[in-house]
Amino acid sequence: MRSKKSNTAQNTPVTHDRVIKKYPNRRLYDTASSSYVALADIKQLVMHNTPFRVVDAKSGEDLTRSILLQIILEHESEGAPILTEQVLANIIRFYGHAMQGFMGSFLEKNVQTFMDNVPPLPIVPHLMGSYAEQIQKQTEHMLDVMGLTRK
Repeated sequence: MRSKKSNTAQNTPVTHDRVIKKYPNRRLYDTASSSYVALADIKQLVMHNTPFRVVDAKSGEDLTRSILLQIILEHESEGAPILTEQVLANIIRFYGHAMQGFMGSFLEKNVQTFMDNVPPLPIVPHLMGSYAEQIQKQTEHMLDVMGLTRK
């Protein structure tokens, strides 16, 4: 989630990441605002497309993915999940599979296609039909490539 711009004076990339440090006591510290933040605050950064990364305060290890997964887990546990048990089970089956890398890029491209084609709410029904057709074609292609059949 890094945002880089080229510094024309020196022609070197300048990183504009907002850094959130995670301390051993599980607290998250936003270095830009010099304050402790909660997962809800990090969700707002995501919602506002604010580039950020979460790092372990001691080791410097990038923890951004695990924090994003934590936010997803909270939402999935609230009663209106996006990811069904079947979807989660299928995703798990791809770990260690020869097509693991393909599945990751497939999911990423399809979510981006969805984001690019769906207007802000309310969703226009005819656009959803077009999107569904695109996804169906991409899914059938992926299954063909992997030698799998639809049930």
